[in-house]
Amino acid sequence: MTGQRRAPATRSNLLRDKRRLDQVTLGTRLLKRKRQSLVDELFARARPAIASREAIEAEAQRAWSALWRALAAQGAAGVTPLSWPTREIDVDLSAVELWGVRVATLGHRPTLVRSLAARGILPGLGEAASQQAAGHFETLIERLLDAAPQEQAMRRLGQALAQTTRLVNTLEQRVAVNLTAEIVAIARALNEREREEHQRIKRLIARRQAQSRHP
Repeated sequence: MTGQRRAPATRSNLLRDKRRLDQVTLGTRLLKRKRQSLVDELFARARPAIASREAIEAEAQRAWSALWRALAAQGAAGVTPLSWPTREIDVDLSAVELWGVRVATLGHRPTLVRSLAARGILPGLGEAASQQAAGHFETLIERLLDAAPQEQAMRRLGQALAQTTRLVNTLEQRVAVNLTAEIVAIARALNEREREEHQRIKRLIARRQAQSRHP
């Protein structure tokens, strides 16, 4: 290996390196299959994720537009009571694995869009805009909660894909290349040693034959 001390040129080291190269080749093949599976999974989730992001963006624009109309009609003092009382949102999450990647899925969430009675505020003149804004923001929160597990899964799948690609490149471009060079160097040294040994034996036989002819 470049910049490293090579192993002694022995047949045991040659067999060891060949076994390692076979293992690296098999590992690379398995990692490539995993990488392709991750790519397929990402592409399968890409279209729903894009649609979800577009829906969130559209709902956010509607919510903020309604809020500005409510503020223009009633002022901050008229809109602030809509945020009372505060409430906790409980959701059920479960963990699943996708090609070795642990992600969360949303099992259940409550309905967040409330009716006028549920908000506990009597409707008055000019409050239509504020009620509309509250409804849009509650819908926006629902969309965000629904999209959060999908976004997390996309991010973790992307990270796993990048890590798998780095591993494949390392095995192919460094480990396999170095092992192949090591195998070639050991095989060349063994062949050279065998040729030298063969020549030495030939010289030895020739010398003995010459001695037998001239005692």
